[in-house]
Parts: sequence; C-alpha cells; structure tokens
Amino acid sequence: MSYSMQATSQRIKNVQPIRRLDHIDKMKKSLLKYCSYRDYMMFSIGINIGLRIGDLLQLRVKDILEGTHIVIVEQKTEKIKRFLVNPQLRKEVRKYVRKMNLKNENYLFPSRKGNGPITRVQAYRVLNKAAEMADIPDVGTHTLRKTFGYLHYQKFKDIALLQQILNHSNPKDTMIYIGLTQDLMDETLMDFYY
Repeated sequence: MSYSMQATSQRIKNVQPIRRLDHIDKMKKSLLKYCSYRDYMMFSIGINIGLRIGDLLQLRVKDILEGTHIVIVEQKTEKIKRFLVNPQLRKEVRKYVRKMNLKNENYLFPSRKGNGPITRVQAYRVLNKAAEMADIPDVGTHTLRKTFGYLHYQKFKDIALLQQILNHSNPKDTMIYIGLTQDLMDETLMDFYY
C-alpha cells in the first residue's frame, strides 16, 4: 500500500466529532457555498438525529415529515429504531422539501444521477470537500453521528442514555466513539508537568 493510500486510510479510520459550535457553523456555510443545499441538509439532519450514514441516506421525505418520529430498521443491527424529529429540524426539512420540490416518496438526499439517493462515497466526498474549505480536520461520514453523540453528551451528561440512543453495547464504547476518552486524557496531560 502506498503512503498516500495509507494516509487516506488513516484519515477515514480516525474521523472525529466536530466539537466546537463555530466549526459546525463554518461547516454549514462551507456546504452551502461549495456544495449544495442538499448536502447542507444531509449534514444538518445527520448531526441532529445521529443515524448511521447508510440509514440517513435511505431516508425518504415521508420518513421525516409524517408523524413525530423516524422509524427505521437499522442496516447494521437490523433492529427497529425510533428517533424523534425535533420541531425546529422538521421546520427546516419542510423548507428544504419545498425549495427542492421533493415529493413524499422521494429520497431526502437524491442523487443527480438516477432515482436513488446519493451514495456513501459521494457523501464522504462532499463532507471532505466542505471540511477542507472550512479548514476542519478529521471529517468523514461518521463525523455526523459522532458529532451528534458528542453534543448530546455535552448537553445532557448522560452516557447511559446516549449509549442506548447510539445502540452501543457498553458506556466505554460510547465514550471512545464520541472522543471523550481522548478529550479526558488530553485535559489531564495539558497541565501535567513536573
């Protein structure tokens, strides 16, 4: 494997949550400026509901606008999962659907090629392009779910609840997933000098 392939592989494996709100704003602005409204909405929905990218890309308009919850069978676990759609997010999705002239049966993130949604590879490229333009490192498709988890934990400080939401088997996995373990280690080492 060449050095550039190894570096790309490293970046994919080590994606991080976006921890700073100003970086989230920079990412959103970058997506609108350099990508598209569709890509902005993919990011916005992704960081607000915490679905895995494969499940997120399969959403149809009706999945998010009908009822109060998204109900899906997760691709990875094959378990039924219910996610509440925040009223503010639902309002933003309605605006997006009107502007893009999407119908109930349409995918939320339609590909410009064919009738399906964008692919995971396309989502990765879009997020990487926007992150590069916003000068935000370590971004990939998992960044959306990790950002959701990190922000949820910062707001509610309930690792057990977040573990359930993310469908992890134990709290330690959840802490590692959202980068808390690294943050805590870094914090303790910052002032550790004798």
